This record gives sequence, structure tokens and C-alpha cells, in this order.
Amino acid sequence: MSKPWRDLGVLVAIPALLAGCSSSPPVQLYQLRAEAPVTTPSVAASTVWALGPVLLPDYLDRDAIVRPSGAASLQHNPSQRWAEPLREAVPRLLAQDLAQLRGSAQVWRMPVPPGVQVDRQLRVDVQRLDAKADSRQVVLQARWTLVDPSGKTKPVVLERRIELEASDASVDALVSAHRSALWQLAEAIAASP
Repeated sequence: MSKPWRDLGVLVAIPALLAGCSSSPPVQLYQLRAEAPVTTPSVAASTVWALGPVLLPDYLDRDAIVRPSGAASLQHNPSQRWAEPLREAVPRLLAQDLAQLRGSAQVWRMPVPPGVQVDRQLRVDVQRLDAKADSRQVVLQARWTLVDPSGKTKPVVLERRIELEASDASVDALVSAHRSALWQLAEAIAASP
């Protein structure tokens, strides 16, 4: 084989070899399950709440599951992803859990349907929802505000920090702990004055 043809063969083979070496691990999708981790009978509430907005930090607005790494950095593994964006899952699950705790007719997501009279608007600011650096503990920190749409009473502002230990260091256990933390947040909000 002459030298130019051999060089051309090497040039053609290199991209093929590189493509074979660059295979990535399969993507695994994780879901915050719709079922509440604890079954609690609903308690009839007298006020109607409209949930919205529910805010999340920008670092959670991504598909990959975020884990702390070191003192100040965050790490995401592109092969471990949320099945549904958290900006959609968290408000949906909070509304569902609050409806289970307070009664389905007492909690609505904004915008509410015509004819529904709202007594309080519930605004939730999730400030943190992630694992600690050891990957075994989930931290949820949130502040919520109950606002009287008529303006007759002052807004009630409350805050809660929830720390839960995952059953093990697996991503499944970590996701389950995320779900349990959201349930506990809903319980704290439902108990608001």
C-alpha cells in the first residue's frame, strides 16, 4: 500500500475509534412519585387557598440531579436525570399534598377557575432542595406567604428547614427523600394559621 493511501486509512480510522471510545452510560430517569409517602386523612379546612407562584432556585432548573461537591461547588451527572422538570413537579405535588391534607375543594393552583372564591393566596419560595455533600441527607428550605387577597389582614410569612436522611446512598433513596421532604413541607404549610 502506498504511503498516501495508508495515511488516508489512518485518518478515516481515527474518528471511528474515537466514536467507539466516547460511548456514555445510559440515562436513568428519576421521578418524584405522585403518591404521598405517608397517608393522612384530609382535615376539612374552612379557607380556600390558591397556590402560586412556587419559585425554585435557578440551579434546580435543569434535567440532571444536582449534588453538592466540596465546600461550594455543585455536581450534576448527565446520566441521572429528573423525568419531569422540578419547576413543574414541585408545584404539582405541593398542590396535590395540600389538597390531601386540607381537602380537595380547599386548594387550587393559580389561576383558579371562575367562580372559586379564594380566601388566601399561598406563595412558596423553595430556597434549597438538594442533597448534602455526603449524599445521604436531603435538605429542603422554604419560605411561604399566605396573602389575604382583600388586604384586610397582614400577610403571614413562615419558613421551614427540613433535613431527611436517605435510607442509603443510592439515587433512588435520595429521590425518595426528596419526595418525603416535599410531603413534610406540605404538612407544615397545611398547619399554617
